[in-house]
Amino acid sequence: MDPHSSPPPSNPWIFRQPPSLSFAFFFSLSLLSLPVSTADSPYTIYDHLRLYGLPIGLLPKGITDFSINTTSGQFQVFLDQPCNAKFENEVHYDFNVTGTLSSGRIGELSGVEAQELFLWFPVKGIRVDVPNSGLIHFDVGVVDKQFSLSLFDSPPDCAAVDPLDSDVAGEDADGSQSGSQGQSIMFEREINQGDVLRAV
Repeated sequence: MDPHSSPPPSNPWIFRQPPSLSFAFFFSLSLLSLPVSTADSPYTIYDHLRLYGLPIGLLPKGITDFSINTTSGQFQVFLDQPCNAKFENEVHYDFNVTGTLSSGRIGELSGVEAQELFLWFPVKGIRVDVPNSGLIHFDVGVVDKQFSLSLFDSPPDCAAVDPLDSDVAGEDADGSQSGSQGQSIMFEREINQGDVLRAV
C-alpha cells in the first residue's frame, strides 16, 4: 500500500445511494423541470395572458383545456365548439386556437378570425402598445385593426356557431372562399374604390 495515499473511508456506503433511489430522485427532478403547463396546473390560460402583459379578454369563456410551453410561449386552447364573441366587431374562435405568447403580443396565431364589412379575416397576431396607449392591434394581414384595450378586460361570452355554417368563416353562400384569398381580392377592390377600413 502506498504510504502517501489516503486511507479508505470507514463506511464505503457513505457517498453512495442505492440505484433505485438515485433513479427516483432524478426522475422526479426531470418531471419538475418540464416547461409545459396544462389545465391541471394552478394557473389558467388567462393567468398566462396576464403574465405576458396581455388582457384576459382575448380568449373567450368556455375553454375546456389548454397547454402552454412556458419556455417558448407556444400555447393551444380547446373549446367545446366554435363560437363568436362580440366586441366592436364580431370575432370567431375555432375548436382550438394556437399561437405564441411573448411580452405584450401573440404571434403565429391561428383559429381566430375577425369580421369586417361582412367579411372574415384570419387574425395572424395581436399586440398591445408599449408604453400602454390604451390600444390593442389585431394583425389581419392586409390591415392593422386598432381596438380599445378596455374591450378585452374580461373573457367574453361566446355564442356557439355551427362549424358547417356557411356564413361564419369558410365558404360564402355562393360557394366562394371567404377565409383568405377570396376576401383579399374583395378587400383590395374596396380599397381601390376609396374605402378606408379602420376600427378605433
